This record gives sequence, structure tokens and C-alpha cells, in this order.
Amino acid sequence: MSQRGDSQQQQGQSLITVIRSVAASMFGVQSSKQHSEDFHHGKASTYIAVGLIATILFVLTIWGVVQLVVRLAQPS
Repeated sequence: MSQRGDSQQQQGQSLITVIRSVAASMFGVQSSKQHSEDFHHGKASTYIAVGLIATILFVLTIWGVVQLVVRLAQPS
């Protein structure tokens, strides 16, 4: 393995990598190679935290869009 690969393996994955993996998983487009790498190099607690935050943001976004549509649909 390369020197960079060894240092990344010791440090775990970066936050950006975790966010990308969670986003890809939410959309169902994550490759099996990336999925395998996540399980081997990532920490479960990081994925759980990012997944919960992403889910909360998704729900709040949907709620906001629904509120906007309901306001715009009401007669003046």
C-alpha cells in the first residue's frame, strides 16, 4: 500500500468522505466498492451521526416545501 493509503487507514475517513457516502446511500447509488471501504475503514458512530443529521435535514426540507405549497395554495 502507498504511504498515503496507510495514513488514511490509520486516521479513518474524512468527514467529506462520510457525507458523500451517506448521501450516496440515501439516494441508493453507492457502489459496492465504496460500501465495502466504508465498512472496513469507517467508524459506525460517525456514519450514524451523519446519517441522523442528514435525515433530520431531509425531513425539515420536505416539511418546509409542504408549508410553502400550502401557503401558496390558500386563497387570499
